[in-house]
Amino acid sequence: MTRAYLSMGANIGDRLGNLQHGVALLHTSANITVTAVSQVYETQPVGGVVQDDFYNIAVRLETTLTAPELLARLHEIEQQLKRVRQIHWGPRTIDLDILVFGDEVWSDEILTIPHREMANRRFVLQPLLDVIAADRRHEIERLLASTTDTNWVRVVTGARVEYENI
Repeated sequence: MTRAYLSMGANIGDRLGNLQHGVALLHTSANITVTAVSQVYETQPVGGVVQDDFYNIAVRLETTLTAPELLARLHEIEQQLKRVRQIHWGPRTIDLDILVFGDEVWSDEILTIPHREMANRRFVLQPLLDVIAADRRHEIERLLASTTDTNWVRVVTGARVEYENI
């Protein structure tokens, strides 16, 4: 089993519902067990495209899939939730990204692990702190303290994405 960490975001339609549905589809996937989900954070969009604010979460999971197989499953879930890729960094019903996959390092035209923009995204790092294993916490705290991203990130009070009773 490999421990992996994902970032999930949504800013079209029922943002919380889309995240919940994405986690449910992950958790009910063969060879994937969701083991933790962060608080829900509302976040300012990046990239200069005028759009609504995002809801973001981080997810910790265990899997027997390879990193490319996990990425393929994430793309299937995005398609099931009607993700349309028209504008780079544009609005979306759901966005699922692999942040970390065990201790593996990947870099090709399809997949980069650790995620190449992780250190530059407060909306990724803040939720990740909620679910990261203790032995990696210092690394994420260091990245969060040194990021140049000044966009706001705030906890959505009372919002929660469930995974245990799916």
